This record gives sequence, structure tokens and C-alpha cells, in this order.
Amino acid sequence: MADKIKVLIVDDHRVVRVGLRAIIDAEADMEVVAEAGDGAEALAAHEQHKPDITLLDLRMPGMSGPEVLAALRQRDPEAKVIVLTSYDADEDVYRAVQAGARGYLLKGTLPDGVLEAAIRKVHAGGRLLAPEAAARLADRMTSPQLTPREVAVLELVAKGKSNKEIGTMLSLAEGTVKTHLKRIYEKLSVSDRTEVALVAVQRGIVTLR
Repeated sequence: MADKIKVLIVDDHRVVRVGLRAIIDAEADMEVVAEAGDGAEALAAHEQHKPDITLLDLRMPGMSGPEVLAALRQRDPEAKVIVLTSYDADEDVYRAVQAGARGYLLKGTLPDGVLEAAIRKVHAGGRLLAPEAAARLADRMTSPQLTPREVAVLELVAKGKSNKEIGTMLSLAEGTVKTHLKRIYEKLSVSDRTEVALVAVQRGIVTLR
């Protein structure tokens, strides 16, 4: 028999890891070779076990999923990563795909057999996005892009900072902050600070920690 597909599970919830291990180890052609609960553990486990496929959660303590993904791909450009997450905000999907994810699945909507099929497909060189994730990615690709400066302003707005405070923190004139906000409102099709903060969090542009 051909070698089994070696899988690394990266998720900060132990119960999720246990469930995924049970599903994967039940398949004759694949096995879990390691588990990790955060980004640092994931990088160490990937280095040690050289998995064929890494299942990666997006939101974890410390390094974010896209940061882990980018680091894995930098160390091993051939690394094949499937994002397995509860989040389908368009920015989450976009950042993961930009960082090199070959698959994007949603934990809450996985029909029987989909995870196993995704592992086999990505291992064979294919890609697989959940339909919801594909739709989000299409929306994100066609929407106006925020500049890094606009994202920085938006993060502080979402944290409740005033224009004056934002200006001080980013070394900008208060008028410049207002100009950035005006452009952000236009790009996100919103009309006030409350709405822009809500949309930014819903779409995953900013993460409140």
C-alpha cells in the first residue's frame, strides 16, 4: 500500500483536535502525525514531522492563522495547508488565500466525507474552497481595497478612539484622519463611525482583542 497522507492538526481547542484526529485516523490512507495548540507549536511540529497536509485554525493565541501560514510557506514553499475555521468573513478568506492556503473549510458546515476528500484533493495538488468561502473571496476581490494606513485608522476607530487620539497615535493631523475616514466610509459603503466599526469586525478587516 502507498504511504499514508501525514496530517498535522493545528487548533487551540483540544476537543476539536480530538475530533479531527478520530475522523482522519479512521481513514486507511491517512494518519495524524502531530497536533499543535498555537503558532509556535505548529512551526516546531511541521519542522519535526514534515506533514503532507496541515489543518490550520485561523484564530489562535499569539500568531494568527495567516501569520502561521506565511511562516510555514516561507520555511517550506511546498507546504500544503487547509484552513479549517469557524470564520468566513471575506477578509479572513482573502488573507488566508493570499498567504498560500490551498483549502478553506468551515467547521460548522462540514458534511460527512468533505474533510477527507479535501485532504486527498489538496494532497494531489488541487485546491478546495467551501462555497461560502469562495463567495466571500469573490466579494473581497471586487471590493475597493483599503490602504495599510486606512486599516490602521480603522483599527483605532473600532477601539473607540477619537480623531484627535488617532492623530496622536499615528502622528497624523486631525484633518488627515478625517480625510482617511471619509475614504474608508466610501470604500465600505457606510455613513458613520459605529457602522464602520461594525462592518470592519464583521468582515474581519480588524480583530478586537
